[in-house]
Amino acid sequence: MNTPKTVTAREAVSIVKSNDRVFFQGAAMTPNLLIDNLCDRYQELNNVQIIQIHTDGEAKYMEAPYSNSFKLYSCFVGSNVRKGVNSNNGDYIPIFLSEIHLLFRRAILPLDVAFIQVSPPDKHGYCSLGTSVDVTLPAIQTAKAVVALVNPQVPRTHGDGIIHMKNIDYAVEIDKPIHQAVSQELSETERKIGKYVAELVEDGATLQMGIGNIPNAVLHNLTNHKRLGIHTEMFSDGILPLIEKGIITGEEKEIKTGKIVTCFTVGTQKLYNFIDDNPLVHFKEAGYTNDTSIIKLNPKVTAINSAIEIDITGQVCADTIGKYQYSGVGGQMDFIRGASLSKGGKAIFAMPSITTKGVSKISSFLKEGAGVTTTRAHVHYVATEYGVVNLFGKSLKQRAEALISISHPNFREALERDAHNRFSNL
Repeated sequence: MNTPKTVTAREAVSIVKSNDRVFFQGAAMTPNLLIDNLCDRYQELNNVQIIQIHTDGEAKYMEAPYSNSFKLYSCFVGSNVRKGVNSNNGDYIPIFLSEIHLLFRRAILPLDVAFIQVSPPDKHGYCSLGTSVDVTLPAIQTAKAVVALVNPQVPRTHGDGIIHMKNIDYAVEIDKPIHQAVSQELSETERKIGKYVAELVEDGATLQMGIGNIPNAVLHNLTNHKRLGIHTEMFSDGILPLIEKGIITGEEKEIKTGKIVTCFTVGTQKLYNFIDDNPLVHFKEAGYTNDTSIIKLNPKVTAINSAIEIDITGQVCADTIGKYQYSGVGGQMDFIRGASLSKGGKAIFAMPSITTKGVSKISSFLKEGAGVTTTRAHVHYVATEYGVVNLFGKSLKQRAEALISISHPNFREALERDAHNRFSNL
């Protein structure tokens, strides 16, 4: 049996050459020790292309002087690379999370090296990719070389996120906690939105929701529900109380009945302890979890997503602020469409009516340069702290009227005026 060469981080990253394309595993599993050591080689490297979705921790490769040697092509944009992606040092690839694996498997973006973090091997020689299987699995299956941090604090997760030691070229042993994310205190606005959205969730529904205060606010209001299931791209600590109370059982799911299906998780150590060696949680790659043809087979799929801005016809911008690339397309469209096609499903957008700076998130027109993340034809339910409307089957004028009714009162008069001017000749 082949075994990887155990080396130091500095020795491991020496495999990277100028003009190579390197993949970084992301979220809680970000291999920062390898990334930092790679950045230390900046003076001897040129035009190293970085491929990733969302990483946690410091992204030195986006900062001077390291950025002279590295160019990021990110399939999602997190806060640590946002400035770099909007500069000459980086760029964004608009793509559904469900299709990123095709970039690797079809050799559209062939990978030279993959940096990952794994658990120590079991008695059969298999390591776990831990909390981030997402696009990491296809990356390691296609990369010419794999470099792994081997960390006993990585949870061993069930599902498809495994790699045999013989498929790792260089191993670096560490013993450090993985990244954690702690929930913030809910605001009154978020509590109101959570209550409205929870009222849309039916018993037996299959839920998709991410991390953040609004998803947590919804989960806080589901304590009287029954037989809920989870098929999502990610989840956090918010589902744990519902599992403990027997509310999330997955018994009505058609796909992997009784299992919580996800492709990555981010949360506290409590969450990581829960998923460690837990057969209840099934980790799949994003090409599976976010496949609309699979999502729609579950009953009453209820997808809860957010937006930066929604215009009065229902166009959703969720990844840019005007021309500024703020996040990414991610899996929003995958689940919005999957929910819409599910029997009894509901596609929901939930957001505060105004930004933290007091700007209306329901607008007459999207900002110049804004990306349409989800088209108006895909948008059904929209919720703010002022209520919920369903745009499905409504005309342009009816959509405007509905959305204005849940906008912040300070902006309704101006929105009504703009709507009248826009649609008066229709």
